[in-house]
Amino acid sequence: MNESSRPARTGAPSALNDLGSIRPLRIWQDVVARVIESELITLAVVEIPPGGLVPAHRHRNEQVGLCLSGSLRFTIGAETRECGPGGMWRIYADVPHEVHAGADGAVVVEAFSPVRSDWEGLDWAPESPPRWPAGS
Repeated sequence: MNESSRPARTGAPSALNDLGSIRPLRIWQDVVARVIESELITLAVVEIPPGGLVPAHRHRNEQVGLCLSGSLRFTIGAETRECGPGGMWRIYADVPHEVHAGADGAVVVEAFSPVRSDWEGLDWAPESPPRWPAGS
């Protein structure tokens, strides 16, 4: 698929964007992500509210991530760990996982391969400034 035929979830046809220019997508009930895609990778900056939950699920995509701010309790398969800024994770395809955000919520950056085509039908969240980086 070439760049002109892939839907631009960034809302802009440019190859260069600022995080604040990307409209948030509602991933779960109160969890939003700003997403940019290439042909093979989805990159998302995900905001999880205080006490927020990403319920147990699995998908065909491999996933790697990094906590930018806040805290979360991540369960991947049978392993559970508390993560704060700098905490990282790796999830292989079809491995169940869930996330519980701490008292301040969390902002994480995640990469998925192949692209998250299952996100194509999701609704946009209300426009809002990104929680990370501070002051943006």
